[in-house]
Amino acid sequence: MNLRNLFLPIAFCLVGANHWAKEPAKGPLPEIRVSNADWGGASIRDIEKVLNSSARQLWPHASQEQLKPIIVDRSRTGPIVLFRRGNEGQYIVRLDTHKTFWCQYAFQFSHEFCHILCGYKAGARDNLWFEESLCETASLFAMRSMRKEWDNEPPYPNWRGYSPSLESYAQERLDTHAWPDSLTVAEWYERNKVKLKENPTDRAKNTTIATKLLPFFEKRPENWGALAYLNTHKTKTPRSFSTCLADWKKACKLTDHKEFVGKLVKMFGVEKF
Repeated sequence: MNLRNLFLPIAFCLVGANHWAKEPAKGPLPEIRVSNADWGGASIRDIEKVLNSSARQLWPHASQEQLKPIIVDRSRTGPIVLFRRGNEGQYIVRLDTHKTFWCQYAFQFSHEFCHILCGYKAGARDNLWFEESLCETASLFAMRSMRKEWDNEPPYPNWRGYSPSLESYAQERLDTHAWPDSLTVAEWYERNKVKLKENPTDRAKNTTIATKLLPFFEKRPENWGALAYLNTHKTKTPRSFSTCLADWKKACKLTDHKEFVGKLVKMFGVEKF
């Protein structure tokens, strides 16, 4: 499929709001404020609807009870969530997209929103590749889930026809970086672990790993709740991947989350003895 076809600007009218996904009882969806930047003519209101829709796929499963507002600004050097926070603790996310390329907005924002759910923080980068891979997984999960939401009750009625593009965008990434069937995850990791540490944002490798992580979350979306504890023990001191996962499992508060991390430990073949 030609990605350009997914990005064709579409004229949409402003009608109604989306109430398809249920808001979590623990607290409302975090407030998302889109800055008045150069978005190539896209409406701030429309952008906010797309970003809210993508966040809504992950937030109900998160362990956090609430989050500070998220300020979204324009980037021209790649999407990022800053370590620096706003004057009132707001998260600052920058997206590198424009016009009405809704797939790009949704994919990029879900990735950065996942970093927030992971409790991202500065420190040793040895295992950053794993967080990046989880965030790629979050984008794929959100896009495929958004397709179902928009099929039933899109942000505006005439956006319903755009819903297949959301899933197609995710599927093309999955197809492009399909898992090499000849290798187990443990074997693949052993072959690539040095390069993963050297370049944690290698999107081809991140997405390849995501093809194996995605089923864990699509079968049990509550596994997203474990991400809140991923960086609990992160410091400036380097850790092995096995120690990172062991620390994560220890930090998890729910038995189900500990069991989930335990399955990942076995899948990657990094049990600590």
